[in-house]
Amino acid sequence: MNSKLLERFDIRINPAQALVIGFAVVILVGSILLSLPVATVSGEPTPYVDSLFTATSAVCVTGLVVVDTGTYWSLFGEVVIAILIQIGGLGFMTFGVLFALLLGRKIGLKSRLLLQTQFNEFTLQGVVRLATRILMITIGIELLATAILAIRLVPRYGWGTGVWVSFFHALSAFNNAGFDLFGRLETPFSSLTTFYGDPLVMGVIALLFIVGGIGFTVLIDLVRKHSFRKFTLHTKLVLVTTGLLIFTGTVGIALMEWSNPATLGAMNVGQALGNAFFQAVTPRTAGFNSLNIGMMTMGSQFLIIMLMFVGASPGSTGGGIKTTNLAALFAGAKAIVKGSKGAVLFNRKLPEDQINRATLVLMIAVTLVVTSTFVLTLTETADFLVIFFEVVSAFGTVGLSMGLTTELSTAGRLIISLTMFVGRLGPATVAFALARRKHCNIIGFPEEKIILG
Repeated sequence: MNSKLLERFDIRINPAQALVIGFAVVILVGSILLSLPVATVSGEPTPYVDSLFTATSAVCVTGLVVVDTGTYWSLFGEVVIAILIQIGGLGFMTFGVLFALLLGRKIGLKSRLLLQTQFNEFTLQGVVRLATRILMITIGIELLATAILAIRLVPRYGWGTGVWVSFFHALSAFNNAGFDLFGRLETPFSSLTTFYGDPLVMGVIALLFIVGGIGFTVLIDLVRKHSFRKFTLHTKLVLVTTGLLIFTGTVGIALMEWSNPATLGAMNVGQALGNAFFQAVTPRTAGFNSLNIGMMTMGSQFLIIMLMFVGASPGSTGGGIKTTNLAALFAGAKAIVKGSKGAVLFNRKLPEDQINRATLVLMIAVTLVVTSTFVLTLTETADFLVIFFEVVSAFGTVGLSMGLTTELSTAGRLIISLTMFVGRLGPATVAFALARRKHCNIIGFPEEKIILG
């Protein structure tokens, strides 16, 4: 391919489209590697639909699995999944910048535009520096968490297995992926249910996906300023909204599960409160579970669905409609009800175009979830709540399941894979990638009101 053809190709592809294509290519490569015989314990090749589903779940840091990760995949397969999780959590462009810098190459404008789109930044200024900081922060946190988890897991499983399992779960938790290897060590598909009484393991895992879910720009802002008053509006909204959602989820699950003998009812007070907190935090796109989701009350299951739909924060490793979008929507609704001229949060007025974007994200998300749920009711034989739970978990890139994932038909697996893909990239990014955007409107149209309910 000559330089002129490359130039024409670059002109036609905008940053949103390049991001979608880049993630798709990573998924394709990962699915091919996972379909190889060497990737499985049995030495048998994996059906391509299953390897595609697993690769999509890993790159989209979701955690939904059609086979138990610890018992089905070989060490080669587990390493491939870990690499896909890391690339998916940080974004393929972040690693592209790393390799370019190591080779001494200059980061061009198009690469900076891709980084800007990937991190949801407002300007191009400092995006390369941000990418390098994100890499350093990620490596530091994951290695520290590996050392702490090894304190508990190495004595239990031995040095080799213990260190690898510690690193894999540190990486999976920080990237909000939800993949676990405890199936080969405990019970298949057990996740963290065997560690419900271990405060060290539960605490480290929970802290990892909370930190990973608030976003890298927030982390940097926290390190720099140390004062809530000095934080940016974005950081304030993320922290407050995240705190409110965690508190609401913890109290709600504790109240609804306290007397349930299959969940919190069988634990002492400390364990019950700790697991209520963990199960309220993990729907924020983490995907680990310490309680059997299928045995929880219907009220708790629906509360988890709402938490999964919101998801994590922009610029993080999580999915969902995002915490700041939720805050912007509430601020916009409050302004309309009060008759204010604009949405105000923390004495700062939000631009109207951001309210419009938040509304766009919500509308696309609702449309995707409703459509996917409707199609799955035609292709699958399961209760509506089970299907709805699965779809929202896929969209929020959460990875929690009520047991439907392994029973999905081929069509169902493809639909869930597409839902995970859109949820990870973001509804707005995918919409901008598919739309033919016009740079200017030459013709103006007359305005006319309609009746709204």
